[in-house]
Amino acid sequence: MALTIYNSLTRQKEEFKPVEPGNVGIYVCGPTVYGPPHLGHAKSYITFDVLVKHLRNSGLKVRYVQNITDVGHLTDDADAGEDKIQRQARIDQVHPWEIVDKWTRQYMNDMEQLRLAHPNFYVRASQHIGEQIEAVQKLIETGHAYVVDGSVYYDVESFPEYGKLSGRRLEEQKEGVRVETRGDKRNPRDFALWKKAEPGHILKWNSPWGEGYPGWHIECSVMANKYLGATIDIHGGGLENKFPHHECEIAQSEALNCTRFCNYWMHNNMVTVDGVKMGKSLGNFRTCQDLLAKHSPEAIRAFVLTTHYRSPSNYTEEAIDAAAAGLTRLSQLQTALLETVEKNLPAQATDAEIEALCREVAAKINERLDDDLDTPGAIATLYGLVTEINRFIGAGSISSVAASKVLSVVKLYGSDILGIVPEPCRAGGDLDIAPIMDIIVELRKEMKSAKKYDVADAIRDRLKAGGILIEDTKDGMRWRKA
Repeated sequence: MALTIYNSLTRQKEEFKPVEPGNVGIYVCGPTVYGPPHLGHAKSYITFDVLVKHLRNSGLKVRYVQNITDVGHLTDDADAGEDKIQRQARIDQVHPWEIVDKWTRQYMNDMEQLRLAHPNFYVRASQHIGEQIEAVQKLIETGHAYVVDGSVYYDVESFPEYGKLSGRRLEEQKEGVRVETRGDKRNPRDFALWKKAEPGHILKWNSPWGEGYPGWHIECSVMANKYLGATIDIHGGGLENKFPHHECEIAQSEALNCTRFCNYWMHNNMVTVDGVKMGKSLGNFRTCQDLLAKHSPEAIRAFVLTTHYRSPSNYTEEAIDAAAAGLTRLSQLQTALLETVEKNLPAQATDAEIEALCREVAAKINERLDDDLDTPGAIATLYGLVTEINRFIGAGSISSVAASKVLSVVKLYGSDILGIVPEPCRAGGDLDIAPIMDIIVELRKEMKSAKKYDVADAIRDRLKAGGILIEDTKDGMRWRKA
């Protein structure tokens, strides 16, 4: 089965055919680094992490580029308000680059903890100012942009296909528009390519139109084209970026290059918390650090991936606990298989049946992932494998060679691609201690609840001496290797 992707541009599933056979270029909108990474970031980047790993496992060479927005993203996500990074710097009373460096480091750290493979490289908007100025100049020269008092705006009337991604066609926008035209715009739908820096604005650069800074949209067009070419294979991002951000990217890029900007658009849906859209103002904001303090990276990934990426994910404590509970079966199977491998058990009459089952499961998981990244179906297939293999283990009819083959399937799909099965954590190189530690943590919680603090402290101290740290955080108890 060939890989099919739901293309947001055509609103249908399409067989994926890269521009250059055997090679894939993917650009995913990265974070604006003015605050902590949150569950919405986790859903998006876990989704594309699995996509990239699946493509590579399918034999394709992937160049995965992700941007870091460190300038130009205004508080209204369009042309008004203050730069989000500069605003946070003013609140924290630090230089804007301190905000950028702080939250970029936090983002990288959180993604690593969530078991994401880094893109081939990250690109920062502030490091591509020259290329952005050149692109804006070309758009002015070709009649797609105009200058007003030090700012430059894209003339949406010059691009008749504006709105083809979001479905908000220009003629429909004209009929329903209620926005007053800004004093420096010809049309309320025109968007900024370059903004004049007001007095006191720190993040600014010299340009042919005076001191200023780039608009949010031009950054991604320039960086995607520079590193992936005039036409890229896949552009990913959150559903909230479809309009205006991605719509504007198309208008700019296709006006600049006179060719299709991107062949396949993938948009992941949003995250809600207890059925309500997540937001700082609502007090239901969940950062990655909040989640990692309570839950394992595998549980967080399982929670995200048991819902299809194009569907909303509703976060509740019960939902993520249920995801974690389901993973226990996979961890227990992994432990049992490791023990079987180490026992050097001889060949069994059932070996051929188990090997055939492994091939069938691998093929089915690939089929599910090929079908618009059906991660819920892939995970369900893995759980089906657990049921089948436990039957052989319970009957004592599995050899070490067969167990090793099952382990390879679990490792490749459960750990390497989906990232929901932890790498075996061994004490002295022999035993997977994760299931044991889960029991110990629960026991220590019971001791603390019963106010037997001396017992709880003794458990902690004995484990620390053995190289295992139990940490009490404001959000709960967790353990890790020292």
